[in-house]
Amino acid sequence: MEQRQAILVLADGTTCYGKAFGAIGTTGGEICFNTGMTGYQEVFTDPSYYGQVLIMNTVHIGNYGVADIDVESDSIKIKGLIGRNLEELFSRRKAQMSLDEYLKLQNIVAIEGVDTRALVSQIRNQGAMNCIISSEILDPQVLKDKLNEVPDMSGLELASIVSTKVPYELGDPASPVKIAVLDYGTKKNILNCMVERGAYVKVFPAKTSLEELKAFNPSGYFISNGPGDPASMEYAVSTMRGILKEEKPTFGICLGHQILALANDIPTFKMHHGHRGMNHPVKNLISGKCEITTQNHGFGVDPEAVRKAENIEITHVNLNDQSIEGIRVKGKPAFSVQYHPESTPGPHDSRYLFDEFIEMIQKHIA
Repeated sequence: MEQRQAILVLADGTTCYGKAFGAIGTTGGEICFNTGMTGYQEVFTDPSYYGQVLIMNTVHIGNYGVADIDVESDSIKIKGLIGRNLEELFSRRKAQMSLDEYLKLQNIVAIEGVDTRALVSQIRNQGAMNCIISSEILDPQVLKDKLNEVPDMSGLELASIVSTKVPYELGDPASPVKIAVLDYGTKKNILNCMVERGAYVKVFPAKTSLEELKAFNPSGYFISNGPGDPASMEYAVSTMRGILKEEKPTFGICLGHQILALANDIPTFKMHHGHRGMNHPVKNLISGKCEITTQNHGFGVDPEAVRKAENIEITHVNLNDQSIEGIRVKGKPAFSVQYHPESTPGPHDSRYLFDEFIEMIQKHIA
């Protein structure tokens, strides 16, 4: 069947024409790109992508279909998808449906037939910006007007939107390693990485009070990844400051890393175009080893402020741009990384961080 036309309009006026894929409709958000070559389903269901329209750099997306085992949350979190070739046919026997069926089922608008290499190059040069995709409105001027209604990512508080609405538990209740997880958009495999190491975790909504967290009597705290501007999350910063006073092992990933920095008066900033993919080199300054990491963030912690902070030690740096990838608080059992050690998708170079967190808890309760 002949595909319907679709249009992509960027905030700088760039207009791209392609073919409709997935649901028919109109969607907008901040445009970003992922440099990974596989793992598209894990990427689409990562809550940290909420509010964003995603370009996948790989030429063919959808060629191995969609399977329940590959989700990182209960639904697709991206606002829209841009691809060179979005494939309806797939080859994996374990897959339950095609990418086209999956996007339609979850009402996600996509466009294919776009020169994604040129588009990625433009974003790298111009920086992050908003965009709009439509397969129902084919007038570029109308779309440019509608694009003005799409909110900027700076200042947006999105974590409470994607967070669980009720607490839930995973793992063995008899385990002495009890971890309170503040869910700002956690991925399923982050929780799995802790449960697989013998932890009993209770996942709490984003705006849970410190008193409710303490009522669980945890032996450690985990602060999750998530979407939006960390500077808009004063409630989370306040909770983190209270957690640090508890003197219990605390581990933050991505947004959790930024919240830990803010709790120590280190500001965050909007990056030019962010880090997203599963191939970013990071150096562990403690061990001297390099890790190939999975990343997904559009905000970072201020490198100058980190270096001036007397109570903070830098533990990891990005070897591409020297941005801060890991810190720990001196004199407290609290540390964080900007990247994703659960690595779904991606290499397992950084999974040792979960081992270190569990060992830290075990020593604390011994």
